[in-house]
Amino acid sequence: MGVEDYGIDPQVINRISKEIARVYRLGVEIGIVIGGGNIFRGAGLSESGIDRVTGDHMGMLATVMNSLALQNALENQGLRVRVMSAIQIHEVCEDYIRRKAIRHLAKGNVAVFAAGIGNPFFTTDSAASLRAIEINADIVLKATKVDGVYSADPVKDPNAFKYEHLTYDEVIEKKLAVMDTAAVVLCRDRKMPIQIFNMGQDDALMDIVKGANIGTMVTV
Repeated sequence: MGVEDYGIDPQVINRISKEIARVYRLGVEIGIVIGGGNIFRGAGLSESGIDRVTGDHMGMLATVMNSLALQNALENQGLRVRVMSAIQIHEVCEDYIRRKAIRHLAKGNVAVFAAGIGNPFFTTDSAASLRAIEINADIVLKATKVDGVYSADPVKDPNAFKYEHLTYDEVIEKKLAVMDTAAVVLCRDRKMPIQIFNMGQDDALMDIVKGANIGTMVTV
């Protein structure tokens, strides 16, 4: 959204695509799960009276819109990109098929996974965890607006401190707003590390790939 109330800020998506392109050129295989909260958020729509399943389906379609925008921005950086959707929209993108996704990555294509997992009541956090496990990723990088996980809201609590490292169980027990519980449990069961970082920080993605200790790491 950038500084807007909703929608897609071209400056933001172009900056993010440049960051991703720099990492891609290191030879890193990249799979991306993108949300749709800048357009529609299923849970929020449900609170306003829209049926939750309907709202979640609208949210999935919003992720497809964002995925197509990101695809365009990445292609402008010279990358080969394939959008793969968990719901069938053949006119604009491919269906998500695990083996095909792995082949895309092996061929040097960036895979953008749209429409969550294709089912209501599951967030894109769960989709990120699931897709990472399915494609045998090394790590889940959770891009947010903050530079890690804090003990409390640092804006409201001056005593809040940032965690450098957490275990999966600590995230669940402390009810920390890292990812939803289902997503954390998925990663815990497969020992998939999660690193939470601020995508608004210049070069953060590149620094993480090079091994910098940025944000908060969640492991066993």
